[in-house]
Amino acid sequence: MVTQFSQPAQQKASSSSSEQQVSKPGEVPCDVCTGTKLKALKSCLVCLVSYCETHLEPHLTMSGLKRHQLIDPVENLEGRMCTKHDKPLELFCKTDQTCVCMLCTVLDHKKHDVVPLKEGYEGKKVELGKTEAEIQQMIQKRRLKIQEIKHSVNLSEEDADREIAEGVQVFTSLKESVERGLNELINTIKEKQKTTEKQAEAFIKELEQEISELMKRSTEVEQVLRSEDHLHLLQSVQSLNIQQPPHTKDWTEVSIRPSSYEGTVVKAVVQLEETLSKEMKKLLEAELKRVQQYAVDVTLDPDTATPKVILSDDGKQVNVGDVRKNLPDNPERFSRYGIVLGKQSFFSGRFYFEVQVKGKTDWNLGVARESINRKGAITLNPQKGNWTIVLRNGNEYNAGAVPPVRLSLKSRPQKVGVFVDYEGGLVSFYDVDAAALISSFTGCSFTEKLFPYFCPSSNDGGKNSAPLIISPVRVN
Repeated sequence: MVTQFSQPAQQKASSSSSEQQVSKPGEVPCDVCTGTKLKALKSCLVCLVSYCETHLEPHLTMSGLKRHQLIDPVENLEGRMCTKHDKPLELFCKTDQTCVCMLCTVLDHKKHDVVPLKEGYEGKKVELGKTEAEIQQMIQKRRLKIQEIKHSVNLSEEDADREIAEGVQVFTSLKESVERGLNELINTIKEKQKTTEKQAEAFIKELEQEISELMKRSTEVEQVLRSEDHLHLLQSVQSLNIQQPPHTKDWTEVSIRPSSYEGTVVKAVVQLEETLSKEMKKLLEAELKRVQQYAVDVTLDPDTATPKVILSDDGKQVNVGDVRKNLPDNPERFSRYGIVLGKQSFFSGRFYFEVQVKGKTDWNLGVARESINRKGAITLNPQKGNWTIVLRNGNEYNAGAVPPVRLSLKSRPQKVGVFVDYEGGLVSFYDVDAAALISSFTGCSFTEKLFPYFCPSSNDGGKNSAPLIISPVRVN
């Protein structure tokens, strides 16, 4: 068929090629042109050939070819034919999500949801549009996450630089204090030694002077003794008064005692310790101010409170009464020990809150993981899901562990600050008024939500009736 019209068409094409557009890269070329490939105007799904304007003419004029299906020019026409039935892929099976021919619809896809190719194309285009939008949204989220990570790195770098600068300043000050203390110690010891040497030099000088006088008298005595004239000897002794030794100091009790250095080094170290304490106080004050920047608003959750627990209306105060209330035994509620959790939970980042403990003789305070045992006995221990400090008997402070770790505090805290760094695995407790670190749990591995944990303990006949009060954080 191609041979029948290719020769006259080729002649016509050569005469009109200058008028038709030559195929450019990216455009579908005519499959019939043998020389310069002209741009295809249509593709025939029956012939599986693409035609330029000239070679397309038979399909427009010959009755047999007019029945062929023409489409806009495309490449890979073989891929548009059903490999099973050798028919054009004109339909789309939504059931199997594949392109099919007319025979496929009556044979293999008889009961399937089949639509025209254009409708399938439009539907798939909408789906792809949604997919593209989702992909773009995912890309945007990841770009924002990259910015967030970079910002976090920058903040971390700033924190690191600040800590290094502060560390250098503190250690430089300590180094200078140590050097100054050492110099003062050396100077003190040298001064004492110098005083001893001056005293010894004075004694030696005085002794040498007396020796000189004694030697002079000895010479005089020797000269008289050499005389054999009795009268002369007696007269010389009387006139020179050399019979008696010259007047000198009694050196029997005179001695040089080595300088006493006992306590000198201890005193210097004590002074250094005082300097170190002052520097530590400055550091702790600065650290407390930093962690207070992570203050969160905590309120108590009544659904977790033991039946004897009494909560204030604003959810900021808690103590334990004597009457056990009739409350639903929901899974979140603790059954013993007068415990209540905060409503707020934390699964990342850092947070800080302060609790007034003034007037109490017993309490537990800290944080607990979501899966902590809420029914029956509770062991205060990180392995059991709680990180706490404890006051017992009015003056016994412990870190909640097995066995409890005794804490030695210089003063009784009236307000306790609780700080958590989730990713850093840190839980720290501060004496807010004294700006002192009470205790820390380090190297913790948190994998669940954390909740503020409060236990005011029993009121002990009124001795421990004061409430635990969640206080607003005020940064000085």
